[in-house]
Amino acid sequence: MINKRLLIKNLLAHNDENSFYDKKRKINIGEREGKAKFLKHICALSNSNPKNNSYIIIGIEDEDNNIHGVDFFDDSKIQNLINAYLANPPIVQYENIPFPHLPDDKVVGLVTIRPIDEITSLRRNIWKYYGGSVFFRDGSMSMPKVFDIEVKDVNSKIVAAIENHAQNNIEYTLDGVFDFLQKRKDFSPQYKVFKEYFVMCWAGQKKEVKEKIFYSRVDIELINEQVRLFFSTLDEVSISYNENAFNIIEYVNLGLQGTNKYYKLEETLIKFNDNASYTIETQLLFEPPQFDKKILHHIYNANNALLKDIQIGATLNKQQEFDLRNLPVTYLICYFNGFEEAITKLEGSKPYLKKYSNDVYKLYKEAIRVLRKIKYN
Repeated sequence: MINKRLLIKNLLAHNDENSFYDKKRKINIGEREGKAKFLKHICALSNSNPKNNSYIIIGIEDEDNNIHGVDFFDDSKIQNLINAYLANPPIVQYENIPFPHLPDDKVVGLVTIRPIDEITSLRRNIWKYYGGSVFFRDGSMSMPKVFDIEVKDVNSKIVAAIENHAQNNIEYTLDGVFDFLQKRKDFSPQYKVFKEYFVMCWAGQKKEVKEKIFYSRVDIELINEQVRLFFSTLDEVSISYNENAFNIIEYVNLGLQGTNKYYKLEETLIKFNDNASYTIETQLLFEPPQFDKKILHHIYNANNALLKDIQIGATLNKQQEFDLRNLPVTYLICYFNGFEEAITKLEGSKPYLKKYSNDVYKLYKEAIRVLRKIKYN
């Protein structure tokens, strides 16, 4: 089993960007341009590596390889995006890899592209790239090329050597467990060994609501691979497990004018097998709450007026500050109830909420994360 943190270190230490790996400061697949560029790199790396894995590392400064990290990205539906836009799509996995020196809410994103030994191309137009386009790696660049060229296997031995040097061992596993228990000691850290091989650590603030146990400020890591499986400072999560599986149900707190309720958002089931392998299955459980349209029209118009106020830098009173904290989630609720333009308003609020305060901006990012999960389904 590969220690993903060690794999990232080996890639950064021994190789500049080349035909089997790329590094990015960040990606933005919420916007059309960012989505198109990400798909281009997936296409190029897949075509250039028919026999071996290829990688994209996210959260790395291009010039000096400094590890800055990015926000936790829990989008298990990224394969749906790739399937929708690419013909002969490769299997792609996005993982969040914690590093000790990074803040709790930052990780390094590791994208693994599995080999398929077929030519991958764009299925349809996106941004300035045309449907049918085929990309290959030319050194560190992803370039469009004709697809009748001979694809040579030049990387498989190099990648195999790098992956072999990143194999896990008992020392890495124990260090990972001790690091987690020490770092999360304020949030009742726990661990469990599955199938005598896999070590899962988790922590969170525990509370009981109507005889049901929830956790907030949750952090869950699979120590063997140094992969963070879940992280959120705002969500409520229920956790259950048996000898063969670990189950996470994520809830989202939605409502209007003090009528908030917890709605199931997504279930993640991690199954551990006897042959030292595991699978992760996710299922969207969300059913959008429905509200009175007259009330929503009033709230939607109030949101728009509040957004104009912060765009011009107006001073907000206490009630407006309270309403501003609710602005992202109320735009989200409006969208779930048929106000299609509410998403445009929400996305347009990003720079102003970010400038206003970090707390409000975190609420915006949580709303966008919920939206992304639902859209990819």
